[in-house]
Amino acid sequence: MTKPSGTAQEAHAGIELESEFEHSPVPPSHRKSLLTVSAVWFGFPMILTNAVPGGLVVALLGFWRGLAAILVANIIMFAYVSLLSYRAGQTGKSFSLQATETFGTAGYAIASGFLSTVVVGWFAFNTGATGASLNEAFGWNETLVAGAAGIVFIAVTYLGIKALSWLGAIAAPLFIIAAGTAMVVAASNGDFGRITEFHGAGGGAMTFGVAVTTTMATFADSGTMTADFTRWSKNGRQAVWATATAFPVASLAQLSGGVLVAAGAIASAETGGGDFTPILTGVGSPILNVLVVVFVVINLGSVCTHCLYNGALGWSHLVRSKMRLLTLILGVIGVVVALLGAWDYFVNWLSILGVLVPPLGAVLIADQIILRGRLAGRAETRFRPTAFIAWAAGAAVALLVHVAAPSFSDAVVGLLVGLVVYLAIELPRKQARPQV
Repeated sequence: MTKPSGTAQEAHAGIELESEFEHSPVPPSHRKSLLTVSAVWFGFPMILTNAVPGGLVVALLGFWRGLAAILVANIIMFAYVSLLSYRAGQTGKSFSLQATETFGTAGYAIASGFLSTVVVGWFAFNTGATGASLNEAFGWNETLVAGAAGIVFIAVTYLGIKALSWLGAIAAPLFIIAAGTAMVVAASNGDFGRITEFHGAGGGAMTFGVAVTTTMATFADSGTMTADFTRWSKNGRQAVWATATAFPVASLAQLSGGVLVAAGAIASAETGGGDFTPILTGVGSPILNVLVVVFVVINLGSVCTHCLYNGALGWSHLVRSKMRLLTLILGVIGVVVALLGAWDYFVNWLSILGVLVPPLGAVLIADQIILRGRLAGRAETRFRPTAFIAWAAGAAVALLVHVAAPSFSDAVVGLLVGLVVYLAIELPRKQARPQV
């Protein structure tokens, strides 16, 4: 009797342990429904750590300008992520496989390794945030909570893409319940009728461009790696629909933080943003306290598992291993980093991502969407210098804008420069044609 293959063994063990296709496109036979893929994306950005920057933007810009910055950022993110998702839905290829085509069979390791490491940093950050949030709310031991939560998040990620859809299907409605309850509590003590008159801190504490970048940067990394999720879609159109549930629909998380700040329901919003959990715990209700605990763990667990999945899938392809093994290794590393205080470096992460990530995604869009007709006849190569030149140009100009022209969005400028530079280099180059 022949022994079943590894993939077959995983399938027999249960649907949650089916192959994650680390090194090949997802075949049509394994594609998921629109509802499943949408649940993966919808439950990802609708989180507490997205309400925080939403509240921060409104606190510093005022209600209307803050709302405009959030909407502009989400429209840009929809266009950006949808294009990458459409390609993934067409081909079934992960971010690493997409990057291999654009940056080269060896060059992709730089792009994939960079982003796969950054998302593990986000896993560490949100794991630390879980401990810090429950410590602030109830005085629980921050280290023990973060460590225990990290173990649970690793276990969920280990189950694969199906578990992410289950968690997302729970996390998003739970956010709506928690945020809605916070608004009801806040409305009983304040006046929501005057939120449109909220003018913010003013004084140039934040420019409109910086607000757009801050909003985009929260999901610039996993948005660029969207193919890891949307490659499971049945086609490109469904991949775009799934993306729409995250951008702009899940921007409700950012808007909820902004509304509560504008209503004066959150103290020290200029530094703490739209974290509304103190509103719920301030009532002293045992039921609301239980809601806060469940909400924080599941809600932040959603973003943690998604980020760890991105990182494990990327690194498993880099080292030619399995996603589940890398989930365990990177998960342990991420938990250790969280216990060392990754929570304290939130702003630093956003600044780095806003400069470096969007130009990378722009190069992928230019190469695989705008110039997709050239892919079939292009010879395979280890490094594609034009891709790296465009990425570097976009990042350099974005950094210059960040330092010298903060009124503009460095994320948007970097994205546009990366796109234009790549097209400017590649369009004049004639595609090699096979000899007849």
